[in-house]
Amino acid sequence: MLAAVDGFGRQGKREQTVARWGVVATGGIAARFTQDVQALDGSEVVAVASRREASAKTFADRFGVPRAYGSWAGLFADPEVDVVYVATPHSAHRAAAGAALEAGKPVLCEKPFTLNSREAEELVALARERGLFLMEAMWTYCNPVIRRLVELVRDGAIGELRSIQADFGAAGPFAPGHRMRAPELGGGALLDLGVYPVSFAQLLLGEPARIQADAQLSPEGVDVNTGVLLGWENGAVAVLTCGLDGSSGTRATVTGTRGRIEVPEGFFSPDSFVLHRRGADAPETVRVHSPLHGMQHEAAEVAACLAAGRTESSLVPLSGTLAVLRTLDAVRERVGVRYPQDEAR
Repeated sequence: MLAAVDGFGRQGKREQTVARWGVVATGGIAARFTQDVQALDGSEVVAVASRREASAKTFADRFGVPRAYGSWAGLFADPEVDVVYVATPHSAHRAAAGAALEAGKPVLCEKPFTLNSREAEELVALARERGLFLMEAMWTYCNPVIRRLVELVRDGAIGELRSIQADFGAAGPFAPGHRMRAPELGGGALLDLGVYPVSFAQLLLGEPARIQADAQLSPEGVDVNTGVLLGWENGAVAVLTCGLDGSSGTRATVTGTRGRIEVPEGFFSPDSFVLHRRGADAPETVRVHSPLHGMQHEAAEVAACLAAGRTESSLVPLSGTLAVLRTLDAVRERVGVRYPQDEAR
């Protein structure tokens, strides 16, 4: 059986709003975001910044971006930039997002939001002090299929939640010197990949009461293969894995007392899921029709929030971002991964 709903579930469609974006960094994720935003009606990328002017100019030429800056400060001072997208390596998220907020710019910051919860709390406090919009670019939470899944779970479609399983493994190997193996760059599987299974579990169950973890560490001291077991007061559990030495199925399963939901490969940005209800004649494949795709969902959410004068998204609340980072901190503590930035300043 196939079920379909409109692109934004029960909330209905919303009007497209305009935002002029400034993109900080010129890597692959910045390129993908720029492509998606440039194809979004009414939105555009008007500036790009890199610490190397040549990189910014090459990026600007590639995507038809009007202005290229060889410093973050140049972009943050641009009066034509409505909102900043931070796409740097995550070791620079705190500095880049903080500087943008200090300059008075709203910010969408790539995941993981920061290296640790202390840095995240600093950014949240700064945004609230300045009255500025701030959001983690957790595109999973903005995906209409995931939003529909959350609706069904909260409406009791599969009963009381009992367990969640999710995995995200990359094939690797990553050579010595690669950022994924560098503690000072926030290397390891957990922050790059594990943030997705953890965020998925906490979207449905909230912050866990108990956290257990085990990991294989690299010679540099970052996690290569990690397993996480989360527990909640109601008895629900989540079994989550991430790794850098084997490509996994990137699937998720949500099990309840009256059924389960299976999210196929690429659970962090799915186009469907399968709903198994106890007593149903057959499983139900749920798809959600939306005019948007990829990173357009998060860009549209930011634009809508800015147009409404909101400083926080209800889809990706800052409280949830902070809770995920507290869990990631706890996992790293249990497996013995520390970054230089963890030291109190």
